[in-house]
Amino acid sequence: METIKKLYAKYKEAILYIIFGILTTLVNFIIYTVLIFVGIDTYIANIIAWVGAVLFAYLTNRSIVFNSSAKKKAELFKEIIAFYGARIFSLIVEMIILYVCIDLIGMDQFIPKLAAQVIVIILNYILSKFMVFRNKKK
Repeated sequence: METIKKLYAKYKEAILYIIFGILTTLVNFIIYTVLIFVGIDTYIANIIAWVGAVLFAYLTNRSIVFNSSAKKKAELFKEIIAFYGARIFSLIVEMIILYVCIDLIGMDQFIPKLAAQVIVIILNYILSKFMVFRNKKK
């Protein structure tokens, strides 16, 4: 049990990011799936799902994963802009993956969505850790 506690302490940030990354992916995929089943266009559904997932991700990453110390309006604004900017970049990457896999290759729309999410989670962690929340509270 002590070994598990030490490992958790050492990798706490990555573990929390994975947990909340999975939950964010779940939020994204649920919204996307519901919208697809009600007949919304794939790309519109993906953007709406992205908006819901990014809001969830920002709130959890800021307060739980990276323990942001930003308190002043200017700091919060800069943090939010950096977070959304990074997420827009990863959205573009995701949309390119969906376009190539669905429109050019002709794959089903759900498998590429899942594959893209794996890439997006990794990319978002790197961007969040080194660009958005780099001044986290120690």
